[in-house]
Amino acid sequence: MTTTIKDVAARAGLSVMTVSRVLNGERHVSAAAREKVQEAIDALGYRRNVFARGLPGSRSFLICMPIPEMIPDYIAEFQQGAVERCRAEGYHLVVQPYDGQSAMTGEPVAATIASLRPDGFLLLPPMSDNLAVLDTLDQAGVPYARLAPSVEPGRGACVCVDEVEAARAMTAALLDLGHRRIGFIGGPPDHGASAWRLEGYRKALAERGVAADRALEADGDFLFDSGDVAGERLLSQPDRPSAIFAGNDDMALGVMAAARRLGLSVPGDVSLAGFDDGEIASLAWPQLTTVRQPVQAMASAAAEAVIAMVESGERAASSRRLDFALVFRGSTAPPA
Repeated sequence: MTTTIKDVAARAGLSVMTVSRVLNGERHVSAAAREKVQEAIDALGYRRNVFARGLPGSRSFLICMPIPEMIPDYIAEFQQGAVERCRAEGYHLVVQPYDGQSAMTGEPVAATIASLRPDGFLLLPPMSDNLAVLDTLDQAGVPYARLAPSVEPGRGACVCVDEVEAARAMTAALLDLGHRRIGFIGGPPDHGASAWRLEGYRKALAERGVAADRALEADGDFLFDSGDVAGERLLSQPDRPSAIFAGNDDMALGVMAAARRLGLSVPGDVSLAGFDDGEIASLAWPQLTTVRQPVQAMASAAAEAVIAMVESGERAASSRRLDFALVFRGSTAPPA
């Protein structure tokens, strides 16, 4: 037999409304009442049904994270960090796939608000820069945290790393190895990280007096296949690059596949570096040199920020920048 909120109220000797207020974290409840409710919950083994949201103003204890249908590797790691933080705070993470076309209007977010009534949202790029989505959430009064926003960073809570500096540092490391012809593969134009990482790459070249060569720059979409295509184009040039810095690990592994297809060794003929340090970076052979983003820590910080807004009822914008690290593995070496 399922234990209900009425059973908890009867056991605690309190009204259903008082128990509901305790469960919803409302402030104007005495410490004694909270203690009685908790004792009754422990004794009865009561578990909240997060979909029972009939009372006006009640919380759903759901945090929603929309994700694109085609996802790069780091999103799984981000999801893990968000799940752990939400669970620790008594919330549930709901992952909602969306297609890029409908997201431009904010439609998937509006539909999720209407159907699930989540307490908050975690927004990953490129949705974190989608003004239609931000407008929809602001109009609905739903708090949100944004990962690495590149537009209007004052809206919502923001969590990021210094991606320009991270890309500059990795490019500088390749230059320190002796590479001068360094290729770069960027991500999609609607993703803020694409521009930041390209800026960092160009900045490092300029600081060392190495002229930027647009023939060494290629576009990708942060997925493996685009790295394969771009890598083959760069490595088929008569004066091919001796190193390639891909905008994320998935594309770097695509370049690795293209290099092997062309009969080139890594790092003997071409050094490769990526960005993110997802699990695939250490599973590849040779293991991938990359920029480590603290993805799980970023996810935890974003979830913590949005839950804090839910709990306090305040929507003050906040920003948190975490540290990155360069991780050197077997895919990079001095040029032959």
